[in-house]
Amino acid sequence: MCIGIPGQIVALHEQQRDHAWAQVYGLRREVNIALVCEGEREALIGSWVLIHVGFALSRLDEQEALDTLDALHAMEEVEADVALFLGAGESR
Repeated sequence: MCIGIPGQIVALHEQQRDHAWAQVYGLRREVNIALVCEGEREALIGSWVLIHVGFALSRLDEQEALDTLDALHAMEEVEADVALFLGAGESR
């Protein structure tokens, strides 16, 4: 399954016009913004985008982005609980 992660555009790349920096879970990632840049690229700063394999695929409103991040975080918790249930954390 492929999954996109919401990130917020925080800066534009100085050398590559189609690239920007997005903040994802507190880390900065370089992303290609060619698919979401409609007009002045400066207008993207502060915008939320859905990122997959280094590409910003679409723009999101802030609430949708935050809800998606919460859901992804909850899925991690479920996966950790399942791993413990199956004994993945036990040494053999």
